[in-house]
Amino acid sequence: MKKVIAIVLTVMLMSMMFMGCTKPPEETKSEIILITDKGNIDDKSFNQGAWEGVVEFATANNKTHTYIKPEEASDAGYLAAIDLAVTAGANVIVTPGFLFEVAVYEAQTKYPDVKFILLDGAPHTADWATFETKDNVASIMYAEEESAYLAGYAAVMDGMTNLGFMGGMAVPAVQAFGYGFLQGAEDAATELGLDDGAVKVTYHYTGNFEENDTNKATAKTMYQEGVEVIFAAGGSVGKSVMSAASEADAKVIGVDVDQRYDSETVITSAMKGLGTSVIDVLDSIYNSDSFDIYGGTTTYFNAANNGVGLPTVVIGEANGDAFDRFDTFDKAAYDELFAKVASGSISILRTITVADATGNATAEELTTQLGLAKVSVTTR
Repeated sequence: MKKVIAIVLTVMLMSMMFMGCTKPPEETKSEIILITDKGNIDDKSFNQGAWEGVVEFATANNKTHTYIKPEEASDAGYLAAIDLAVTAGANVIVTPGFLFEVAVYEAQTKYPDVKFILLDGAPHTADWATFETKDNVASIMYAEEESAYLAGYAAVMDGMTNLGFMGGMAVPAVQAFGYGFLQGAEDAATELGLDDGAVKVTYHYTGNFEENDTNKATAKTMYQEGVEVIFAAGGSVGKSVMSAASEADAKVIGVDVDQRYDSETVITSAMKGLGTSVIDVLDSIYNSDSFDIYGGTTTYFNAANNGVGLPTVVIGEANGDAFDRFDTFDKAAYDELFAKVASGSISILRTITVADATGNATAEELTTQLGLAKVSVTTR
């Protein structure tokens, strides 16, 4: 643990040296550089999961590595950070999140000798008119609907019938989380023989990925109205939800990474294999000379390749029970369900048609297109 802390502190210092510099000192040059989006590498979510993959691979393979936090969360700001990373000697640049799509579209041509790992996105122009993933870019996507399905199913099978969903912005990945969550709840309710409308879901997009008082107040209101558990699928939005859950003695489903270590309120998390996918692509670059598997195309990590799922181990506990915060749902039930999802025997929709340009679906759109009967949805 002390070694890990030392590595992180060193990296943070190196990152601070980058900020405001046009040409970092020679000693700060790194082969692998991650650029954060709006959050930090300790955001308990997307940035952290990707960064942990970088650290694990680089440490095991003796590769220099660091991260940069852009001064501005914009296409120009992200491209400037990429410029800085290239100046700092990066051979590989990891960009976690769809916010990098436009910047990587520009950078892939500007820096043809640099390899980019774009998580949760595909390069395109700012006007969305042109999509192109060049051979030096690995576009990595995740089947969010599958991990969310597992979480929604587990919650209802455990006896919860009043659920909440708080997504960030209604972008494809967050939409998929919400749709999968509803479908999992529906199938569990059907299996239990519950009446139509027996499971209630309050469905909401915050419009941001932030920890703030407004998001906490929204979660607090949901809990006061009887919601037992909220699936917080919005990065740092989860911190606000966890805070409200602590005060309400209620429950949370985390997202992206295993968030049980951040709050006793987190019963499980709809995880993406962020670290695993980063490690796999880095290994193809540095060890197996097989980057052509990923370069120039979009690769989905899903249940079939263990790219998504719920946590099944407790870090630091050889015999730890990752399902100990459920009342009845256990690993045996999870393993059986996961196998069905991985085999494709359960059909889970990732997208539906939404009329609103913002991507916010109405209760009717959700109900009709996802085939909900046992689940009654209220949007706000």
